[in-house]
Amino acid sequence: MKGLKLKAQLAGQDYELEIRRHDGRVAAEIDGRHYELELSELGHGEYLMLDGVRVYNFLLATSRGRRDFFEVHLRGCRYDVRVIDPKRLRSAQSSEGHDPEASPIVAPMPGKVVRVLVGVGSRVEAGAGVVVVEAMKMQNEMKAPKAGTVVSLRAEVGATVNAGDVLAVIE
Repeated sequence: MKGLKLKAQLAGQDYELEIRRHDGRVAAEIDGRHYELELSELGHGEYLMLDGVRVYNFLLATSRGRRDFFEVHLRGCRYDVRVIDPKRLRSAQSSEGHDPEASPIVAPMPGKVVRVLVGVGSRVEAGAGVVVVEAMKMQNEMKAPKAGTVVSLRAEVGATVNAGDVLAVIE
């Protein structure tokens, strides 16, 4: 089974990732090292990860106001991680951009759209929910980064999305 290929940057070093999900488990390959994991959500942004007999509790949050930067809190340490989907990066570089004042709402990780909370033309306040994506048994509400009008909506209930997919655009 083919997985999602990503690049990640941690502490100034680049890593190649491939992630596959199957039967409630996650198989991850990081620079050639293979991991079989089980993930469970404990609460908003808090997870329990089982790696064989080792159990880890960690917190995950978006960082720096961007959807490709994450803060991971694990075993008393904070790690700043940038995750890049090379396919989306190539696509973004070759496509025409939106208005500079437009703010895209981007999927932070692969998942499935379970709810669309607004329509094109809707006025939204900063922080208002726009789209809900389920990833690894957790529902993530994608929120408007600023007050404005929904000018583009690229999410449909039931659709599968990849990390970096633009779900909506607010102007």
